[in-house]
Amino acid sequence: MMRHARHAQLACCLLLSMAAVAAQQPSLPPTMQDIATISLDALLQEERQLQFDRFDRDTAAALGAALVARAQRASRPVTLEIRQGDTVLFAHAMPGASPDHADWIRRKNNLVKRTGHSSFYTHHEVRQAGGDHDKLPGLDMRDYAAHGGAYPIVVRGKGMVGTATVSGLPGADDHALVVAALKDHLQTGELP
Repeated sequence: MMRHARHAQLACCLLLSMAAVAAQQPSLPPTMQDIATISLDALLQEERQLQFDRFDRDTAAALGAALVARAQRASRPVTLEIRQGDTVLFAHAMPGASPDHADWIRRKNNLVKRTGHSSFYTHHEVRQAGGDHDKLPGLDMRDYAAHGGAYPIVVRGKGMVGTATVSGLPGADDHALVVAALKDHLQTGELP
């Protein structure tokens, strides 16, 4: 009973802090709800929908430009990176971004490569199962981070080929920024 009350209290605090951030930055894409209402099925469906027909350097550059534009409009000091396999195809640090963001990106990317799912999905999968997202069994947390912001780049018929990652905001906002840019890019069509 205490455990459920503690989770409810944490979820309430998370929701309030997310609302405060959203109120201060109205140009950010909307973030997810508190932990108890996030549907893992919806996150998996989102991953199935946000897939590419092809992915190359030009695609990475276009997606990276979309991410930078969104971050600039929101005046957010984030760092972002797009990889194909282990090759960095696009990287950008906004003015005021912390050097620590690069390590967060590395750790979030490692988690996505390991699980095949967004770091936001894994964060909530662990939390909803009652686990600690900062202590994943069998993983050295110096090399993995179960915080939102890293997203698998999947090519239909091929599987996961890379990652798009943002760091510098709360995990839900990092995730929302990546998802919004992916949706924009995939709705406007991929480069010929």
